[in-house]
Amino acid sequence: MTNTIFRTKRVEQSILDTEEPEHALKKSLSALDLTVFGVGVIIGTGIFVLTGTVAKNNAGPAVALAFVVSGVACALAAICYAEFASTLPVAGSAYTFSYASLGELPAWIIGWDLVLEFALGTAVVAVGWSGYIQSLMDNAGWHMPATLGSREGADAFGFDILAAALVLVLTFILVLGMKLSARITSVVVAIKVAVVLTVIIAGAFFIEGANYDPFVPKAQTVEAGSNLDAPLIQLMFGWAPSNFGVMGIFTAASVVFFAFIGFDVVATAAEETKNPQRDMPRGILGSLLICTTLYVAVSIVVTGMQHYSKLSVDAPLADAFKETGHPWFAGFISFGAAVGLTTVCMILLLGQTRVFFAMSRDGLLPRFFSHVHPRFKTPHRPTILLGVIIAILAGFTPLTELAALVNIGTLFAFVVVAIGVIILRKTRPDLHRSFRTPWVPVLPILSVCASLWLMINLPAETWVRFAIWMAIGSVVYFLYGRSHSRLGLHQETTVDEVAKPPKGDTP
Repeated sequence: MTNTIFRTKRVEQSILDTEEPEHALKKSLSALDLTVFGVGVIIGTGIFVLTGTVAKNNAGPAVALAFVVSGVACALAAICYAEFASTLPVAGSAYTFSYASLGELPAWIIGWDLVLEFALGTAVVAVGWSGYIQSLMDNAGWHMPATLGSREGADAFGFDILAAALVLVLTFILVLGMKLSARITSVVVAIKVAVVLTVIIAGAFFIEGANYDPFVPKAQTVEAGSNLDAPLIQLMFGWAPSNFGVMGIFTAASVVFFAFIGFDVVATAAEETKNPQRDMPRGILGSLLICTTLYVAVSIVVTGMQHYSKLSVDAPLADAFKETGHPWFAGFISFGAAVGLTTVCMILLLGQTRVFFAMSRDGLLPRFFSHVHPRFKTPHRPTILLGVIIAILAGFTPLTELAALVNIGTLFAFVVVAIGVIILRKTRPDLHRSFRTPWVPVLPILSVCASLWLMINLPAETWVRFAIWMAIGSVVYFLYGRSHSRLGLHQETTVDEVAKPPKGDTP
């Protein structure tokens, strides 16, 4: 059984599978498209909301350093992703990378993890988008009925029709083709970045140097608790991270990490990239660099406009402009956030469908979902299925408490990919790598350590939910995936052919 569940799929075979006509995706993306995808999915509500939360509760004006720390942790993982994506340009991202390096069961586990991560991420973002749209509608004097808008205050049969409609519209766009999706994303990202830059430039005129004093507030002790809402590190070692001070910066980094969620989705589009060996590293690293720069700039501006102790938790940027006598920017920021969230939602949905498609092509999920549309060359079946399911989730299910699973799922994928780089360097040193992670194994080990540190700063309750989902995935693998795996069936066929006696011989 050990040999079965840890069997690896050769890189060459993974690439050959992408050339089968009925399972081949259309190659239409460039380095610019990938960078736009990355920026489109990374910049969301995090840049407008998290800044105030962590500045007020953890880091003060040093929240800018927290974004740098979190960005460095993501950069370490991004470099590992870049090597894999350029060497193995196949849909599936961390799932495909794990199959080539760690084996079938670890690949299934990470694929199962990514399906949950992207599904919850898409639903949560869709609900957030709905909230912004309803806020803008309220400002214009248009009010949604309680049962068709936000579930807050609605009766038991409330349905967030805006969130569900957004997911269904984006599902339709994704079915029509990647190039159309890329064009729409480019337009929306241009609007979103323009809003962010406008906020940075306008806010810079209202900065007061006194608000940066102290830049790193004095550390404060936090009482250790025992409930599951506490960080895992608190339950393991009996102490809680300090608020403020140097440790407060690292605690803040684990929180603002949510703002970087999504750059790994770029790797799921490797199979649809014209020149993945060159363009995947550029897209992954370029989008991360752009977003980190914008995050740092926004955090410096908002903590300079208003003292960190007075920042709003719900809408720090908008409220900071109100305090300076410019309330018009509050509506402008809400508009930018609403527009920006459409691309976040679409690209997360894109990532999930590609992982699902890759798993079905390998037989670990029903092969029915591995066929592409004859005209559009997109995985239309899993896209439609998942789009409908997520639309229902976004419409009915309160997902606020489950949103932290998106963080832990992403960090777990980072750990697996970094380990996979080390293993594949040992097992397949002969592979041509267009992009090579430097300082192996030191850099991947640093990536693993950084991701694990951020993981143990998440609530213990999140770990419990994550463990339950992983246990369910293991059961599904042993009941279905293991026996239907194309790799396993191929190996069994090869063994049977070898065992057959030559024609004409007497048994």
